[in-house]
Amino acid sequence: MLDELDRQIVHALEADGRAAFSRIAQVLGVSDQTVARRYRRLRAEESVRVVGHLDTWRLGAVSWYLRLQCTPDAAQSVAGALARRPDTAWVRLSSGGTEVSCVTRARSQADTDALLLDKLHRTPRIVGVSAHALIHLYYGGTESFLRKVQVLADDQIAALAPPWAGEPNGEVPELGPGDRTLLAALSRDGRAGLPELATATGWSETRVRRRVTELRRSGALFFEVDVPGSALGLEMSAMMWLSVAPHAMVRAAETLAGHPEVPFVAATTGSTNIVASVICRDVGALYEYLTNRVAAIPAIHHIETNPIVRTLKREGALLP
Repeated sequence: MLDELDRQIVHALEADGRAAFSRIAQVLGVSDQTVARRYRRLRAEESVRVVGHLDTWRLGAVSWYLRLQCTPDAAQSVAGALARRPDTAWVRLSSGGTEVSCVTRARSQADTDALLLDKLHRTPRIVGVSAHALIHLYYGGTESFLRKVQVLADDQIAALAPPWAGEPNGEVPELGPGDRTLLAALSRDGRAGLPELATATGWSETRVRRRVTELRRSGALFFEVDVPGSALGLEMSAMMWLSVAPHAMVRAAETLAGHPEVPFVAATTGSTNIVASVICRDVGALYEYLTNRVAAIPAIHHIETNPIVRTLKREGALLP
């Protein structure tokens, strides 16, 4: 469990994942050494880390949410194989450990076809595949769940935010091979130093600094703090698949997006038209949420709730 100062540091990093510890310390009124020591402990003990992401929505790429039904003996190995792929995120086991779900973000239509139409269907222990294109994001991506548990004052957040915070500034630059190496390194550790990033890309530190700033200003690159729910006292997570009357879909999705229990909501193709993740303190809190908050949305015709058994990969690198 994170204490009050831990939460302040995490929230400060959410404001700017690459902010210097000295700047965070100044805003929080503690020493540089305290912030650095706390962050190292959080990384080691709580698996808290800063992760760099491409904003796939800004880039115009299509993300898919995959649901794979597996034989009971195969789900763990299938999930592990998907987690090792560079084009996947949020690889999870659900439905008693027989369903694997993940988000995939392919670089091209050919890559999407190779995974969806070839690789998965040739895996004999996968007995069912459904693929849902995510067609609109209502909450998630650059809008972090941590913003719903804000612990810093608005003036503190403003003092920490980078100059380009807010609306993207300028066209998204074309990404080359060096950029992909840079982004891969930042997905593993969003606070990787300039010397480490220069070694990975073969660029000078000046070029690395300039390119990271350019990508951030354009809105193509953003940073968030990856915090397991257990570190916040939230032990129960689930996915919700909802069927909503088309005329009320936007209102229902925006209502869900406003709930503090919901870190992700998107419109999707398939037999349901909204997918959302939910995270609560425990099973009792999940029951209360479903029977009170969700039940109060009149346009929902049907809901399927799948508790998450295990998360193998969130964003970026594999989880320990």
